[in-house]
Amino acid sequence: MKFLVTKDLAHSQLLAYLIAAVLTAILLYLGLDVVLHGYVIGFDMPAIHSTLFGNVETFEEPILIDSLLLQVHIDLFITIFVLLILSSVYIRLHDKTTTMKWVLHALFVSGLLAPLSLLLAYFWSEVFVSVWVVTFIVWHLLALIITASLFTRLNFR
Repeated sequence: MKFLVTKDLAHSQLLAYLIAAVLTAILLYLGLDVVLHGYVIGFDMPAIHSTLFGNVETFEEPILIDSLLLQVHIDLFITIFVLLILSSVYIRLHDKTTTMKWVLHALFVSGLLAPLSLLLAYFWSEVFVSVWVVTFIVWHLLALIITASLFTRLNFR
């Protein structure tokens, strides 16, 4: 608890190791999340379109609405937890600058917009498929960069 008030990890190396373990779990989640979405939805635009909207030529049905809603629900839930963990540790270990605020805002917007744009693509317009791909990639890359920058700030003895 002292870390939350003083931002000092020098007094408790165990806390630095615990934060490193959480960051490692987040890195593992980010990698496996990309693999999961690639498997479920697709890795390229034709596969994503085929999954979401079906394919008449190959008699492929679109994804069931309950499967998509479940995926989006899980994505939002886990994304919120990862966002809260990364942002709280990032704010504690980095200096408060304008860049830090922009990075955190971009992380939150892209993290929350990615699952929502997938729903918008399914229900509204195919244009949101491109929005989903971009926000999904930006969200994962920003989270990866922030996690890597946090590892460099942890002072291990």
